[in-house]
Amino acid sequence: MALDQDGVMLPRLRPADVARQAVTFGLLGVVPLVVAALSITGHSNRREFLAVVSGLVGLFGAILLVVGAGFWWASAGDVRRVRDWRTLTTQAASVTVVGPLFLRSGLFLLVLAAAALGLGHLVAAAPYGSWLHG
Repeated sequence: MALDQDGVMLPRLRPADVARQAVTFGLLGVVPLVVAALSITGHSNRREFLAVVSGLVGLFGAILLVVGAGFWWASAGDVRRVRDWRTLTTQAASVTVVGPLFLRSGLFLLVLAAAALGLGHLVAAAPYGSWLHG
């Protein structure tokens, strides 16, 4: 990869690329969520776990997404990767690295929250005695 005069890797990050990577990692993170949910015994315990996970993770993900988008906007096109941390010269320049990090983390958590919500609906609709009912 090429470097600019400040030592920042080029090309710079784009929101679509960051979002695509976050959604991909979020979909991969659904597998441990499903394993954890199915390891919980008891129908009501499983439903409660999925409801709490979807609520808390969704709230935290939405906060990170909004803050990350704000930081991205505030960085005015000077968006850097985490590995470009050493190129920062002022404390205020850390926004250029933290914005994409928060945006990616927020989208990742929102995908997990949506998966937990969907799985919660599947568990709630499962017929009594099925393996999904627990």
